Amino acid sequence: MAAGPLSVSSNASTNNDGILIGDKVYSEVYLTIDNSLIPEERFSPTPSMLDGLDLNTETDLRILGCELIQSAGILLRMPQVAMATGQVLFHRFFYSKSFVKHSFEIVAMACINLASKIEEAPRRIRDVINVFHHLRQIRGKNDQLHLPKPG
Repeated sequence: MAAGPLSVSSNASTNNDGILIGDKVYSEVYLTIDNSLIPEERFSPTPSMLDGLDLNTETDLRILGCELIQSAGILLRMPQVAMATGQVLFHRFFYSKSFVKHSFEIVAMACINLASKIEEAPRRIRDVINVFHHLRQIRGKNDQLHLPKPG
């Protein structure tokens, strides 16, 4: 099977200014400090606050999520830069979505999986799931140890 030249579909054409897809022309990606930072108006109130979550609880959930990503990254033997990328993704996600509507554990798992791909330190999804399951079991055992004894 011989490979022919790459052809552009009928609804996408190229020109000197970029690529036309539908009615939009895509040519370059502009990444500046202005369009990579989250605007200040998104910091307060956050979507979680709008859903009734107080600031202290949201902060605790953010810290817990980042600690979970860090612990999972260590167990997966990921580079620190990949773990930090996962934590950034985690924070950015919850500046547009609510902790009330999305499980922070599932989001943390997705963030570490995506970060491993972004930072070119890929891990199998099965390994990520197994590590998060292990961490959940450990956390469950620690919670049981702190329960008061009936008496």
